[in-house]
Amino acid sequence: MLNKFWFDAKNINCFKNGTRVIKDLNLRLEYSENVILIGPNGSGKSTLIEIINRNIYPVVANESKLKIFNKELINLWELRKKISTVNNDIKSRINSNLQVFDLILSGLHGRYCYVQNKSERDSYKVEKIMKKMNISNLSKKNFSYLSDGEKQISLIARALIKNPEILILDEPIANLDYKSKFFVIDKINELSKLNTKILCITHDISMITEIYDRVIMLKDGKIIVDGNQNKVINSGNLTNLYGIQVEVTKKNGLWNLNRISK
Repeated sequence: MLNKFWFDAKNINCFKNGTRVIKDLNLRLEYSENVILIGPNGSGKSTLIEIINRNIYPVVANESKLKIFNKELINLWELRKKISTVNNDIKSRINSNLQVFDLILSGLHGRYCYVQNKSERDSYKVEKIMKKMNISNLSKKNFSYLSDGEKQISLIARALIKNPEILILDEPIANLDYKSKFFVIDKINELSKLNTKILCITHDISMITEIYDRVIMLKDGKIIVDGNQNKVINSGNLTNLYGIQVEVTKKNGLWNLNRISK
């Protein structure tokens, strides 16, 4: 039987500038699940992405292990084929005059620029992913003319063009206005129909929709809660996570967080 976990960590510790930022991490992520990882700033969320992408390595210890796609040592090129990551740093690397069609196509070449010789096959792939995501209307628009929500979705389409097994979304609705925020959330929900599974990293509980099979809460480099969203999202767990008194409610399938006055 094939291993059902694409990420398998046992007793993992990581340090940055002498500070332990991931503490005794035990985490297994299945190929079959969409997972959302939630935590305040500084909780270790970004470090976990860096571990998955092999940008930083945990401390080697006898009782610890780390396997990604069932391998302790994985070729970075192989990893890049299987995982695509979208973060907010990418936007600054993109030529403002690049059209959305060309931006998405550039994902097949691993760079952020105009590709001179487009094959019919590559162009068809771009058209297909844009149609699936219902963003064909953006095809000829310059990246700089897009709304923040449209920029984010265009980058997600670019990440999906290679048909990765896992899509990592790092704070996909950070700094978006309400209209853009819900545009992005709705588009991500539609992605659940694709073969790619999602690992979403966020500090915002409004990102947690029905497509996520599992919610993990991270605080001070440790997992404090892990389970089905309807079991683990409650006022007590979120008060502990954020360190302030909050009340959580669910309406029309969306979670809302309200601060309880002092």
